[in-house]
Amino acid sequence: MSQPTPGGGATRAEASPPDPSKASTAQLLADLSDQVTRLVRDEVRLAQAEVTGKAKRLGVGAGLFGGAGLVALLGLNALITAAILGLAAVLPGWLAAVIIAVVLFAVAAVLALVGRKDVQQAAPPLPTETIESVKTDVATVKERGSR
Repeated sequence: MSQPTPGGGATRAEASPPDPSKASTAQLLADLSDQVTRLVRDEVRLAQAEVTGKAKRLGVGAGLFGGAGLVALLGLNALITAAILGLAAVLPGWLAAVIIAVVLFAVAAVLALVGRKDVQQAAPPLPTETIESVKTDVATVKERGSR
């Protein structure tokens, strides 16, 4: 007796299906069970293939965004250098560089303060509104259940 190959599926599915009008109820239920199982497996395989394809595209897109960010940072560095060289035309070079550095540190401080405020408002990272809604729902159910 030969062993079925793994992943080969049932050989019965390859044969032509019996006439449903002549099949017994038990046979129809068995066929239905096999068909539903096969359908679910096929849908899972399709979902896996779709998610894999989307994940690959997401990875490529994220890499391109990272590259764009790096190139933008280099462009910003070039603009900062141009600002220093522009000020160096009227001031000593070291003083122009210090002025631009102070301006950049001031911008960084403002961004840090705004970011800190947003982080403090977001803490704790719990869905507090949802928790309150669930508590209200539980209280309503308890109230109606005690009537």
